[in-house]
Amino acid sequence: MASLVSSPFTLQSTKPDQLSSPSQKHYFLHSFVPRKINQTNLKSSLKVKCAAIGNGLFTQTTQEVRRIVPENNQNLPTVKIVYVVLEAQYQSSLTAAVQALNKSSKDASYEVVGYLVEELRDESTYKTFCKDLEDANIFIGSLIFVEELALKVKTAVEKERDRLDAVLVFPSMPEVMRLNKLGSFSMSQLGQSKSPFFQLFKKKKQGAGFADSMLKLVRTLPKVLKYLPSDKAQDARLYILSLQFWLGGSPDNLQNFLKMISGSYVPALKGKKIAYSDPVLFLDSGIWHPLAPCMYEDAKEYLNWYGTRRDANEKLKDPNAPVIGLVLQRSHIVTGDESHYVAVIMELEARGAKVIPIFAGGLDFSGPVERYLIDPVTKKPMVNSVISLTGFALVGGPARQDHPRAIEALSKLDVPYIVALPLVFQTTEEWLNSTLGLHPIQVALQVALPELDGGMEPIVFAGRDPRTGEPNFPL
Repeated sequence: MASLVSSPFTLQSTKPDQLSSPSQKHYFLHSFVPRKINQTNLKSSLKVKCAAIGNGLFTQTTQEVRRIVPENNQNLPTVKIVYVVLEAQYQSSLTAAVQALNKSSKDASYEVVGYLVEELRDESTYKTFCKDLEDANIFIGSLIFVEELALKVKTAVEKERDRLDAVLVFPSMPEVMRLNKLGSFSMSQLGQSKSPFFQLFKKKKQGAGFADSMLKLVRTLPKVLKYLPSDKAQDARLYILSLQFWLGGSPDNLQNFLKMISGSYVPALKGKKIAYSDPVLFLDSGIWHPLAPCMYEDAKEYLNWYGTRRDANEKLKDPNAPVIGLVLQRSHIVTGDESHYVAVIMELEARGAKVIPIFAGGLDFSGPVERYLIDPVTKKPMVNSVISLTGFALVGGPARQDHPRAIEALSKLDVPYIVALPLVFQTTEEWLNSTLGLHPIQVALQVALPELDGGMEPIVFAGRDPRTGEPNFPL
């Protein structure tokens, strides 16, 4: 397993705008051709020069790699967006969205700067974050679940909340969720209201159940609120639409999200009627393969497609070929941040293993595991082993854990369960140079908690480029 993605591969030169959505990637993936490593020259080929020196306590990357300042040659109103997220998968998608807006918009120019929540441990970075908030129009936060960092975000944003034009916080700790503000819509009374909407946010709902409830809510509530006349209902509708855009994560979705929020709430753009499209929705859970024409909701449909693949080698056509179930995060797929997933899939198939890569939009992967990896008729597993590439607990994701529920699902499978983890709070260079190795927070979230589920053999299988935020692979 340690050599899972160790084989080098080549990739044809491709323009970034050609890779902006899951449906646009199938045509170039045949160029992932694993090459054999010359073991004689292996040691000399593994010399790595690293500019960054990580100490293992917090990342040495800065927000400047996620900052875009428009040229604004047309002297348009500037909308400044500050965001804080757990991982960097939104970096390339948001960057592409803002660059497209600055290139095409005739109403406003857009400035954006993003922070990974773990970077806020550094006092200098935190001061810059607070300074950025002072002249921001919009704040966005997502998956802020580390309590001490959640309180730092709360303290900073609270000072500017009344002045900010919009505050949008998606599934995070209640203290941060209460910061939400969109016109008359607020969550300041989070968990205290008897409204069915606010019941979703009670503490007992946090974690996997909370996220799944949110996913059900975003499918239906905007259609109902659309016909209600009050401003409060419309503001609530725009919040749910914002969540749809955010969970959809593609550059197009994020571009329309920013147009909707800025056009609706930034005073300098009042009366400009900025047009935006409805969010493009993806499946909440299903099966995804980089070469497949679509996402699948049915394992048999996926396997039927799999059997028609003309690119499959003889090993894959063998009826006795091993079948590996992969557990993926939906956010990486829809944002186009899935090259580390693609590499693992291609490597396993090159070695003769069939794959069933499943994903979930919420934080509970136990449902998709039972739905897509177990035969509904025989109740027997359709896979020989399962590898989670999320690095997180099977139920609860980065928020929390429900290991009894996870153990129940994994017991039904009764096959080896491996949890491989991508670097989240460090770049590849920082991890390689760190005297502590893996970041302590990641050890707790992505090594210790998955082991309580029964996950074994935790290894690092992917890292990140400090400049682009794109996934890359450790040697």
